[in-house]
Amino acid sequence: MLSPPCEKAINEALEYGNAILKFLSPNDVGITGSHQCGFYLPKSVWKMYTPHAPERGRLDKHNVIITWPDGRETKSVITWYGQRTRSEYRLTRFGRDFPYLTADSVGDLLVLIPISSAEFHAYVFDLDDDIDAILTVLGVEPFERWGIFHNGVAEIESQDECVDRKTKEFAGQITSFPDGDAFSRETRRILEECLVALSELSADDVLMKCYDTEYQLFRVVERRVCQPEIVRPFRNIEDFLKTASSIMNRRKSRAGRSLENHVDYLLTRAAIPHQMRPTTIDGRPDVIIPSEEAYHDQSYPIDKLFVVGIKTTCKDRWRQVLNEGRRITRKHIVTIQQGISSNQLSEMNTAGVTLVVPRSLHRVYPSNNPATLLNFQEFIDSVKRKIE
Repeated sequence: MLSPPCEKAINEALEYGNAILKFLSPNDVGITGSHQCGFYLPKSVWKMYTPHAPERGRLDKHNVIITWPDGRETKSVITWYGQRTRSEYRLTRFGRDFPYLTADSVGDLLVLIPISSAEFHAYVFDLDDDIDAILTVLGVEPFERWGIFHNGVAEIESQDECVDRKTKEFAGQITSFPDGDAFSRETRRILEECLVALSELSADDVLMKCYDTEYQLFRVVERRVCQPEIVRPFRNIEDFLKTASSIMNRRKSRAGRSLENHVDYLLTRAAIPHQMRPTTIDGRPDVIIPSEEAYHDQSYPIDKLFVVGIKTTCKDRWRQVLNEGRRITRKHIVTIQQGISSNQLSEMNTAGVTLVVPRSLHRVYPSNNPATLLNFQEFIDSVKRKIE
């Protein structure tokens, strides 16, 4: 038997024709260290709950009144965060002793029903029967913790479908190749709109999703821009080789810059002071933490300085970092290298190199090796502990 709140939620969703359904995450209830407790809202359907479009560089607030299952009424606010690295909507301000933002709420189903532009009814369900019933009646299967019932119809678009659609939309507007920074920015915009929020994901997951999605975006743009160039008659072999070389060089350049850009984004997101590609440090490393000035200040504690190399592959190139920022003996390399032999890892460890590899790639590395192998989130956490 369904609970009365569940029956009421179903009836209201059908009556008003709209509902946002979300399984509550640790980030929502503030137990991941984000220090920002509140419900994330899906950016793709912002018109359902706010008049403020997701514009970069803006911070917009929309006041709403919400009635909850226990009868309490909260004067809450929906805020669009479009500044710096943030790109998300969040519902906050519920008053003291609010029962639906605790550690025990993780996994509960939030059902948010817009009654008007500034009035909502909200329900939170923790019983399987209630959850199964409302999902079944509305025909919604939340993907990545979200589900949308809009205009009386369940709207389901998978993450991959959303990324594919927005990638093609971007490519359709392109007449010449964007630079690497533009590709990286567009990649994160696409992911922000197709996922709940990048800030809900770990640093490792963000790095891999950004890198993989940017490659997908690049290939679609490459096909569109290069098609006329590769189907034309070539004057001679030299003309063909010149065209092929241009395409290959562009691919190599983009791959390395892509990884650098997304590492830069994640360090900024973690509020870790750093400089990319510093020009006055010996060897010119890819990243110095916290700054060139700190590196050159002989009184600055050496254990708070980090030289970081960023290399898509590093089976041979890892030795380059040994000559970068010689004041710092322990080096770090962020890589997406698909596995390295035990002997090479041992050699790196002896040379004082720590590899930083996204968590999903650890499985392709030997388990019995003496090297220090960190995932990206572990690297961020260790740096923050040292510099704070």
